Amino acid sequence: MRSRLTWALLLLPLPVAFFALMVGRYPISPGEVFAALTGGEVAEVVRQLILRIRLPRIGAAALVGANLAVAGAVYQGVFRNPLVEGRLLGVSSGAGLGAALALLLFPQPAMIQALAFAGGLVGVGLTALLGWAFGAGVLVLVIAGVLVDSFLSAVLGIVKYTADPLGTLPAITYWLLGGLGSVRVHDLLPLGIASGVGLTFFLLARWRLNLLTLADQEGEALGVRVRQTRFLVVGMGTLLVASAVSVSGMVGWVGLLVPHAARAVVGPDYARLLPAAAGLGAALVVLLDTIARTLLTAEIPLGVLTGLLGAPLFLILFLRFLRERGGWR
Repeated sequence: MRSRLTWALLLLPLPVAFFALMVGRYPISPGEVFAALTGGEVAEVVRQLILRIRLPRIGAAALVGANLAVAGAVYQGVFRNPLVEGRLLGVSSGAGLGAALALLLFPQPAMIQALAFAGGLVGVGLTALLGWAFGAGVLVLVIAGVLVDSFLSAVLGIVKYTADPLGTLPAITYWLLGGLGSVRVHDLLPLGIASGVGLTFFLLARWRLNLLTLADQEGEALGVRVRQTRFLVVGMGTLLVASAVSVSGMVGWVGLLVPHAARAVVGPDYARLLPAAAGLGAALVVLLDTIARTLLTAEIPLGVLTGLLGAPLFLILFLRFLRERGGWR
């Protein structure tokens, strides 16, 4: 039964993506969408709208959602904490700082993505360096991640303070709100490569991920080099988060909430949890991005929508977490 549910969640992005191709300022019928995708007879404006604008954006949304959800599921298991996601390790704040520097100094789309990706790697690199220096324990890595995230957020504040308030500052602010409105076909290649490497790695390492959820001594007894494996897993998770943030901007809550939803449906085994989280995360971000571009006349930032959805769900999750552990004490 759980195997069927896993496949259902993994394939869920397909119907959601087909629906997203139809809706927008220019509605398109299902037949026209099918014809454009298969090379059939269709108006050229419809073909270009689907293949050059909507399809790349939907593909990017699916990869972003899958990356954030899988990385969140991995982080929650590695740190044995159900309330963590990519922001814990300074990835998001580092990527935001890199993008802000690019907008301030080199405002070209390629440089924004490159520096955002590099900033995410710097963030997790600082966290890993601090964690390794003080023993590489789970608690040490969490504290190091919080410190790095706070420091990089402060540096980002300095960059925003020095930016031109009439030009660069609004661009930085809007990018930090998150969105996929500027995604085109050429943006999918680096995102697709990073996603393919990271997702394939985690699929192949799924049994090690199960062992990392145990105590370190138990993992060592079962043949896993816990410290080295943890750092490798965190590094690959960072690759997924940084590549997603470099394209979409700051999109929160997906990496925190989607793994819990997938875990509730298919269980904690990473052999089922990873594909289920990837499919559910991809479908969710595609759906939210479709709402963001169609609900109002002006496009709603994607990060705003995920925040409106994620904050109340996180409150419910946190209260449940407290109740299971006997309340505030």
